[in-house]
This record gives sequence, structure tokens and C-alpha cells, in this order.
Amino acid sequence: MTYLTTLSSPVGPLHLASDGGAVTGLWLEGQKYFAATLTGETREAPELPVFQQTAAWLDAYFAGKPLPALPPLAPKGSPFRQAVWQLLLEIPRGQTATYGALAQALRERGVSAAPQAVGGAVGHNPISILIPCHRVVGAGGSLTGYAGGLAAKRYLLELEGVDTAGLTVPKKGTAL
Repeated sequence: MTYLTTLSSPVGPLHLASDGGAVTGLWLEGQKYFAATLTGETREAPELPVFQQTAAWLDAYFAGKPLPALPPLAPKGSPFRQAVWQLLLEIPRGQTATYGALAQALRERGVSAAPQAVGGAVGHNPISILIPCHRVVGAGGSLTGYAGGLAAKRYLLELEGVDTAGLTVPKKGTAL
């Protein structure tokens, strides 16, 4: 059974999924790969404790307040994607990293990785915001893809205090 709820946020409705004990999905309205990891029966359960914990975390995040502990997270994905998503959790609030830097960090940990492969894993992150894929930018500071849209990415980065004035939107076909 997968449990669902929807929360309001400054970037629009946030759709959450849980296995009952951990968050398994958090998608912005209309996000690319929306609910791609959902399988089986679903049921609305806004009263679920993990959803209440997630709501408290998101409230603090959007208010710019100190963050409580993350709720338990259980994203579904390959071992490579899991490694990338774990790295995303290590990018501090208010900072960014490039796809290339993440690929290098994975290689230093013994995981073969190219920036494009990292980009694919980042783009398929099923738990947006909590696993901060919005903190990844392209080479040279380009504000590349975000499954929730570039306007939401820019908003989240600015909310965290990142100066986005120097971040550019790359032209089609530009390498990560």
C-alpha cells in the first residue's frame, strides 16, 4: 500500500507518497516523472505521522527557519541513483554543486560516473526538495534542468540565499 497526501507550498501543490514509515515520493505539480515510482494500491492518508513530520520540515524550510531532522526517506532506484541521491543530501543549504563535481565525488568513492549519468539520476530524483536536486547546476553556473521547472528551481535556490543572478539558462544541446 502506498499512502498519499498533498500539501500547499509557495511553489504550488506538493504531492507526497509514503510506504507508511518513510517518504517515498515528493513531486511538484506537473513535475517530469511525476509519480513514476508509484506502484500498487494507493490511499489518501494526510494524518500519517511521516507526512506530519514532512509538513513541519517543509514549513520550516519555506519560512527560512532552522530545519528539523529530515523525515525518514526511502527513494526507489538503482544503486547508482541511490549513490547520487545520497550525495545530494550532502550539499549544504544555500550552496550548489555541478554535475561534474558530483561525478568526481562518486569516482573518489569508487563509483564509476560521468556528469551525464549523474544528470540522469538527479533528474529522476523521486523526492524533490527533501533530496535537494535543485542545488545542482551545470558547468559554468548554468541553471540547467529541474523536473519541477526552472522557475521553481530558481525560487528554491533564492529562498536558500543563492545568488542566481549569475546563473544562466543554457541553450539547447549544451553539455552539462
